[in-house]
Amino acid sequence: MKRYILDELAQWKDNPNHKPLILQGARQTGKTWIMQHFAEQYSNNYIYINFEDNQLLEHLFERDFDMDRISLEIEVATGKRLTERTLLLLDEIQEVKRGITALKYFYEKRPDISVIAAGSLLGLAMHNNDSFPVGKVEFMPVYPLSFCEFLEAMDENGLVRLIQECRYDFLATFANKLEGYLKQYFYIGGMPEVVAAFAQNKDFRAARKIQMQILNSYEQDFSKHAPAKEVPRIRMVWNSIVAQLSKENKKFIYGLIKEGARAKDFELALEWLRDAGLIYKVPRTKKGLLPLSAYEDFSAFKVYLSDIGLLGAMAELPVEAFLQTSTFFTDFKGALTEQFVFEQLRLDSTNRIFYWSQEQSQGEIDFLVQRESTIIPIEVKAAENLRAKSLRLFVSSYEGLHGVRFSLSPYREQEWMTNYPLYTAETALKKKQE
Repeated sequence: MKRYILDELAQWKDNPNHKPLILQGARQTGKTWIMQHFAEQYSNNYIYINFEDNQLLEHLFERDFDMDRISLEIEVATGKRLTERTLLLLDEIQEVKRGITALKYFYEKRPDISVIAAGSLLGLAMHNNDSFPVGKVEFMPVYPLSFCEFLEAMDENGLVRLIQECRYDFLATFANKLEGYLKQYFYIGGMPEVVAAFAQNKDFRAARKIQMQILNSYEQDFSKHAPAKEVPRIRMVWNSIVAQLSKENKKFIYGLIKEGARAKDFELALEWLRDAGLIYKVPRTKKGLLPLSAYEDFSAFKVYLSDIGLLGAMAELPVEAFLQTSTFFTDFKGALTEQFVFEQLRLDSTNRIFYWSQEQSQGEIDFLVQRESTIIPIEVKAAENLRAKSLRLFVSSYEGLHGVRFSLSPYREQEWMTNYPLYTAETALKKKQE
């Protein structure tokens, strides 16, 4: 399975001034596989430690941060020497006391060692025993597989090349095939275990079984990591996500959690789920001016799930709805198509993602993306409906803006807007700025 993050890790390691790196991501997004696969490909001298099941090193950092002692204990426990060429992998680092703090001392006292740490966001965000080494570490997010990574797993390298090179003339020829894979991705999503199983046997129901196991493990984590008094509220917010995304207007409504619910009662639950990497909040901005954050409306936001396949599993959408109807993208356009586009936009760390809506009307821009000094208004269309009234009005209201629409229609450039095929959402904005 090819993961594009491996190239980013290679760039990190090649930088002579790199700091210890923390891989951030929700559980089961592939952090352990990524760090081990990277080490096998790019280093002939690495040490892997999993603090969840290594009793010899469970007290490694408790006494002090004497790096001579720590290095010796690691060497004795693993049977390998720590040298200036060693790549040290510290998995489940939140499970060992003061493990996160120790990264500061690797940076200050053993900069010759390249360190990659990983752990569940649940643990990293809520590990109260550690002082965080601000300025002494780097971060790299780990997400589920993108659509292009999914195509690679399906051995469709040619289609990936066309998407990445933005060869819209050739893509139009393969539109039906790409839409077929897009439906599969909407159902399978990008969780590595699910994709790997599906790539091997093409069994949709087996994939759904794995998705349900992942969802069940997330719910078990609620009780394990969250404060006991917050667990019921966390479950209520979690169980409302499908209803929130199924509305035509995707603004998060507390009343859908339960009748009469108020923001102050559920703000902590929402933040807990966001810290865990299970949900993402997209805030509303009131204007299409730089910087978008200056016009943020802190009382309005949308919520998206971490993975489109898990969203379908939570909604209990049957595989027949994805594969046996030509109206699929229309029937479920609200919940799934926006979720898909959000996930592809999220992959690029230079994208600051907002949405815009009018105060007293139904006018809305699905996504408003700030890329450095450029603002890109984006409309998402599930089918081939090319009406874009809100987008055109918004673009005309701000000088210099050029709209983007993602739909199932072929690439088309207009004076005020460019239509991109939905399956190119991962690469379109990058190419747009070149």
